[in-house]
Amino acid sequence: MTSAQNLNPAADDAVVRFLQPDGTLAPNEQAEPYRAIVDTLDDDALRQMYRDMAVIRAFDRQATLLQRQGQLALWPPSWGQEAAQVGSARATRAQDTIFPSYREHVVAKIRGVDPVDILGLMRGTTHGGWDPTDPKNGNTRLYTLVLGTQTLHATGLAMGLNFDGRAGSGDVDTDEAVVVYYGDGAASEGDVHEAMVFAASYNTPQLFFLQNNHWAISVPVSTQAKAPLVERSAGYGIPSVRIDGNDVLASYAVSRMLLDEARTGGGPRAIEAVTYRRGAHTTSDDPTKYRTREEEAAWDAKDPISRMKAFLEARGADAAFFADVEREGDELSADARERIVKLPEPTADSMFAHVYSEPHALMEQQAAWLAEYEASFEGGTA
Repeated sequence: MTSAQNLNPAADDAVVRFLQPDGTLAPNEQAEPYRAIVDTLDDDALRQMYRDMAVIRAFDRQATLLQRQGQLALWPPSWGQEAAQVGSARATRAQDTIFPSYREHVVAKIRGVDPVDILGLMRGTTHGGWDPTDPKNGNTRLYTLVLGTQTLHATGLAMGLNFDGRAGSGDVDTDEAVVVYYGDGAASEGDVHEAMVFAASYNTPQLFFLQNNHWAISVPVSTQAKAPLVERSAGYGIPSVRIDGNDVLASYAVSRMLLDEARTGGGPRAIEAVTYRRGAHTTSDDPTKYRTREEEAAWDAKDPISRMKAFLEARGADAAFFADVEREGDELSADARERIVKLPEPTADSMFAHVYSEPHALMEQQAAWLAEYEASFEGGTA
């Protein structure tokens, strides 16, 4: 069995880190340029980050159970990657556009997407999950199951922001930016590299946010890359930073700075968040076939939620706060279980909707054929 490349936060001093695995606030040398950003976070903001992580983990576990019970066709757990996602999502501004991959559940929730809409996609009751043009969904584009394609979509939109004069004025409160999420497996896709070529060439206002969770399904990152993945984006001339992806403060601070640099004319930026996928790639995967218990235990000791809980306890957070967070997670999970079985079944003709942005003759012909075919079964004529 091939072990994952040793790129863990405890052993790698080249990452930006504020919180040690035991929750101690001890910024390393790489964190110093971002320290002023962390200093702006008050107790309310810090506690909200913990709440985001803990509540989505409860939802994530419930979704896994729902899939095991036949209520979902598939579920991609985000267990272990909560800090990277929460920090970066909280660092965005309201005018930013988000391009997720397929396990950014808490990013979508923070931006306003109803988590049950994510379940609908995995249940097969919808092709997309939510309306990305609806303001309540916070400019959050749909999940992408074809890995890497979202980086091209994000770069295209970011190019458009420049062409339309919606970025680069120097005003962080109005300039727009784009964040695109992808994983270490997708980092080997040609689409990602093509996106970086265009982003660098057109000086796009975007952040490439790579979550290196060490495993592209069953393939370790050491097979995909002989050098840190952060060097790939740097190779295209994109300023790139490697962070401890299990440290929510590092994710927030670096994302905030790089996004604001990108939006105000600095061009594309990139982050490699070194984290770990604690669960399966999806519920169709069995990680025990390719990972060791020793490796999983080592990363359990670096859990992002336990780390943040210890930090908050040292700042005075009491049992009542943590009990309230647990209650919220339970309520979200119960709500998801109750509402998922009530999601309406899609009609057969829905498969022809939104294939093209405008009415299309071929889609109309196919829809007519299907209607005629289904009608042929009426009255026992089949």
